[in-house]
Amino acid sequence: MAKKESSSLTREDFEAGPTSCDEIEPNLFLGNLTAATDIEWLKKTKITHILTVDSCPLPRKIQDALPDIKLKFMQMADMPREDLLTSFNDSNQFIESALESGGKILVHCYFGVSRSATIVIAFIMKKYNVSFDNAFETVKKKRRFVGPNPGFIAQLQLYEEMGCTIDCTNIQFKMYRLQIAADKVRKARILPQSYIDLIKPDPALNKTHPEPTVYRCKKCRRVVANASNVLHHKPKEKQVWRHISKKYDKTEKPEKTEKKVEETQKKEDEVDKSQPCNQTYFVEPLAWMPDILHKVDGKLNCPKCSSKLGSFSWISGSQCPCGSKIAPAFYLIPSKVDWSNVVQNVLSTV
Repeated sequence: MAKKESSSLTREDFEAGPTSCDEIEPNLFLGNLTAATDIEWLKKTKITHILTVDSCPLPRKIQDALPDIKLKFMQMADMPREDLLTSFNDSNQFIESALESGGKILVHCYFGVSRSATIVIAFIMKKYNVSFDNAFETVKKKRRFVGPNPGFIAQLQLYEEMGCTIDCTNIQFKMYRLQIAADKVRKARILPQSYIDLIKPDPALNKTHPEPTVYRCKKCRRVVANASNVLHHKPKEKQVWRHISKKYDKTEKPEKTEKKVEETQKKEDEVDKSQPCNQTYFVEPLAWMPDILHKVDGKLNCPKCSSKLGSFSWISGSQCPCGSKIAPAFYLIPSKVDWSNVVQNVLSTV
């Protein structure tokens, strides 16, 4: 009896092509899956380390054939909202360790175009303290068809803005992580344990070194947010962390696209000169907001007097009267809270 054929496509239906690999700088190679599984090529090139940035790890035969080779697997899909940014420190250390030990390292994904290229670009940025544009051109000169997807480009630009490090106080980085967490909530309908660190401590319970500027419930005076918890936005701002790539689509006429870039930049400059909006206080998720752990949206009530202070939405977000759309959104209504720059002895209030 003939085996029934499946109409669904699997990973095996797509070929990574012949061995494709380029040396970006001495002993640092960027290539595809075929290169990473080509045992003869690995032996000939004397590869000592392999960093796999793919949805599947390398087959066991690689370790069996090359028992001394050091492998590292980062499970990543080639999707714009996949989080590579928070893995840059880890991947940089692995690459640096390989090179410092006198080894040769291959960084690869399936085609060697997007995911692995992003990792190598981040390494070049960090090592030489150069911009994303400079690092991208450096890598592209060695491997002409590298092309991180738009989400990875935005992450690399944010990495540049943070000084090629992970700055947890950076507002754009905070919004970036919240948006990644929102994607998880959209799928699981609950905040995964790996993102619990996004929930900041209850400012009313902090008795040691409390911040001098806080927001209190107007009715009962209970502290509900510190100034550092506020995610400031500007009028008509859409997504705080997003960057607009200045590179143009080669299918468009350069002069037409350059004009678009100039117009976009002009608008951005106008926004940069404007003052932060105070019509809505978008804040980080806080420990006194219990519903945010198991609901996708809802009300935010004062934990002491139960007065409504605002709302939250992991998926839909919220639009401020100024026209700015933030998602996910945890916001306080200005008329329901008071700003205070005098901190008294903070009592534990529940």
